[in-house]
Amino acid sequence: QVQFVESGGGSVQPGESLTLSCAPSKSISEIGTMAWYRQLPGSQIEMVARVSNTGSRFYIDHVQGRFTITRNNAKNTVTLQMKNLKPEDSGTYLCNRVPPRHGDWGQGTQVSVSS
Repeated sequence: QVQFVESGGGSVQPGESLTLSCAPSKSISEIGTMAWYRQLPGSQIEMVARVSNTGSRFYIDHVQGRFTITRNNAKNTVTLQMKNLKPEDSGTYLCNRVPPRHGDWGQGTQVSVSS
């Protein structure tokens, strides 16, 4: 089992930026592809962005051009830089491998975007 610890969330206004950070208890080089996910209250968890061990990235359409996922194998961290935030970006953001292992979900970090 891997523990994922997310941080960096907050309450911001539309158009502002946040950078989320994920610190797993296991080497991300061993884990492989990593992703950031988002969960709304009472809703399923959706993948927002993923990055492979080779650096290949994928984003859902809604965040393309505004979010950047980065992995640093040396520091064992995965970050999600979020720019030009919109109210629909609000939710709990969690990191996990791809595909996710449900026993590994952390507490996540809350992002709230409102004016």
